Amino acid sequence: MHKHVAEFRAYLENRGITEKQMMETIRKLQKMIDHCKWRRIGDISANGALEYLGDLRRDGLSAQTYNHYLKAAKQFTRWLVRDRRTPVDPLLHLTRLNVKVDRRHDRRALSDEEFVLLVEAARTSKKTIEGISGPDRAMMYVLASWTGFRKGEIGSLTLRSLRLEDDPPTATVAACFSKHRREDTQVLHPELVTLLKEWLATKRRLKPDMPLFPVSGRVRGGTDRKTHKMIEGDLIAARDKWFKDEIDERKKAEMMETDFLCYCNHDGLFADFHSMRHLFITSLERAGIRPKMAQILARHNDIRLTLGVYTHIELHDQTAAIGALPWPPTGKNGWADCREDSSAA
Repeated sequence: MHKHVAEFRAYLENRGITEKQMMETIRKLQKMIDHCKWRRIGDISANGALEYLGDLRRDGLSAQTYNHYLKAAKQFTRWLVRDRRTPVDPLLHLTRLNVKVDRRHDRRALSDEEFVLLVEAARTSKKTIEGISGPDRAMMYVLASWTGFRKGEIGSLTLRSLRLEDDPPTATVAACFSKHRREDTQVLHPELVTLLKEWLATKRRLKPDMPLFPVSGRVRGGTDRKTHKMIEGDLIAARDKWFKDEIDERKKAEMMETDFLCYCNHDGLFADFHSMRHLFITSLERAGIRPKMAQILARHNDIRLTLGVYTHIELHDQTAAIGALPWPPTGKNGWADCREDSSAA
């Protein structure tokens, strides 16, 4: 089996996927092979795979993790069939679990007010978190929320990635750092360009090929940083200041019970760094952008992902939508001349 796994690994490398993806796939596959004691292709069985996956669930792992392990195994067995190493895929009929009924780390989009306070808390912070200064964290949050770039994509940006003087100004993520393995160019908001120029003016030692934000280990010169620690720390600081600025003790008690500026709210939804991407896509909806355009700007292949996962409709959004409806007909004199129907009494 070792020879087959090694050649499967070479196949994945030649497909051009990232080293991290390849290593994760092989790691999960090898753990299943070792646990099930599959020595030859003929040893692979659906029952063995299900037993191992069931053990993962009983150990407390999520449905999402279950699916990742199953995906790795099914990739391997499909490759075995395509490469004519076996005539039958023994895992063909196995299906993934429904992750919607077992969510472990769903995100929420910060409100506009929360985001303003978060950025201000980071911008004025004297603390360095995960090696990144407060002003740099603030710029990173703004850039992520106005482009939808993921952590690895943000970490790959250099001065060469930016075309701030072009019309329109853009930022480009190289194909090797994009999730979809293609070069992605995002148009930049004019005010974001102004902020970027002001921030870059403080970075005189920054060389053209140096990462603007060294937060990704996939990038030469970068280090993998825990961005969730950054945003959690800045949210705590912003919430503390929010309380401190309120002098009414009764109102403070009410504020304490809210989810405002909380890293994880009462519904178990997180405002981590990836939630900045959720905020970007939700902001497109709040601005009335057409769904198809939102899908394109989000760089999603499936509009259901854009609308169903990344777009968050809160109560105030629903209130605004209802308020935008035309008034219902009231008749010439309204309801003033209406009388109760005595027959209904």
